[in-house]
Amino acid sequence: MSRRAQPGVPTLLRALNDRAALELLVSRGPLTRAQLAELTGLSRVTAHHSIERLEARGLVRQVGVQAGGRGPNAQVYAVEPTAAYVVGVEVGPRKVTAAGADITGTIGGRIELDADGADDPVAVVHSAVVKVARRARVPMERIRRVVIGTPGVVDPATGDIAFSWDLPRWHRGLVEELRADLRRQVTIENDVNLAAVAELRTGAATGVDDFVLLWVARGLGLAVVLGGRLHRGATGGAGEIGYLPVPGGPLAHEVSRRVKGSFQRLAGADAVQAVARSHGFPGTDAADAVRSAAQAGPAGEPLLSELARRLALGVAAVCVVLDPALVVLAGDICQAGGVGLAERVGAEVAAIAPVSPRVVPTTVPADPVLHGALITAVDAAREEVFASTAGTPDAAAD
Repeated sequence: MSRRAQPGVPTLLRALNDRAALELLVSRGPLTRAQLAELTGLSRVTAHHSIERLEARGLVRQVGVQAGGRGPNAQVYAVEPTAAYVVGVEVGPRKVTAAGADITGTIGGRIELDADGADDPVAVVHSAVVKVARRARVPMERIRRVVIGTPGVVDPATGDIAFSWDLPRWHRGLVEELRADLRRQVTIENDVNLAAVAELRTGAATGVDDFVLLWVARGLGLAVVLGGRLHRGATGGAGEIGYLPVPGGPLAHEVSRRVKGSFQRLAGADAVQAVARSHGFPGTDAADAVRSAAQAGPAGEPLLSELARRLALGVAAVCVVLDPALVVLAGDICQAGGVGLAERVGAEVAAIAPVSPRVVPTTVPADPVLHGALITAVDAAREEVFASTAGTPDAAAD
């Protein structure tokens, strides 16, 4: 009996080798073939063939040469930035911000538009994507992914907006409408979750597997990261901390998402601004008042301490359940309070609960939701492109 052939095995090995090479070129920067061989453990011949295949597919390119010893200079290769483009969009009730990035994560354009209440979600997102593609000088057909960050609950089963207080026109079925309109993969994600993604990859939570991010701005939100992954809950409601019952926050019976919850009433923007006024810091808004207090030295300490006591009620409740290593305070109100507010919250939590997580302010000060959207989109595009190496034609035998 003749031996049964296994033509898929060499193809699979080549695909694995090619993907390993691509991931190293992304994470370690430009490399020579010899460096790729050393880092992957492949032979130089195998690394050479892998680069040939990836070059033929337009996924890597030569970017220079490296002087060697007595032999010829070694060619240096990098991932081809134009292999894929993505767009991240942050949609709020008043403003839409969008940015484009290539497969390396390099941002190539950014725009801001009036949201006008986002009355027509498809038109708003379409306009943002088209305009940012034009700004980045990228043809629309080269954009692989669009990730949108919005306030509200996103159903993890369908990817649709289940509810958004600030964007009442955003509805179930919208994600499919957007995909049909843009003719590419579109993902909608909760804005605070995306801020946590940015914090995990580039901010204060880098290298931390278990943390929570408390967002205090116009609304309250919480992102939960466990084992390095977002925890969304069965219905996407994980992190709707505004509805957490807390001492001092009136309970709303027969609660609906149209009614402000207990913690929102105690620590939301309206409550913060009212407390700030009572301490002599009126401000143009809550964040401005807290920023003035943080800059006022001893005169501002009573306001920061009162805000910390309020925030600590919600933080302590979360931490005695999840016991995270880190709590990141984000959103414009927490940013305004800075390190001083974070230290007070940490001390207050340790005083009222049997846990003492490290509490720090965000270190992603600008556009955290947008950056989280871009990171998510780039990750997905890389996965798609890198996985496609399984279909690489046999440019050379190993």
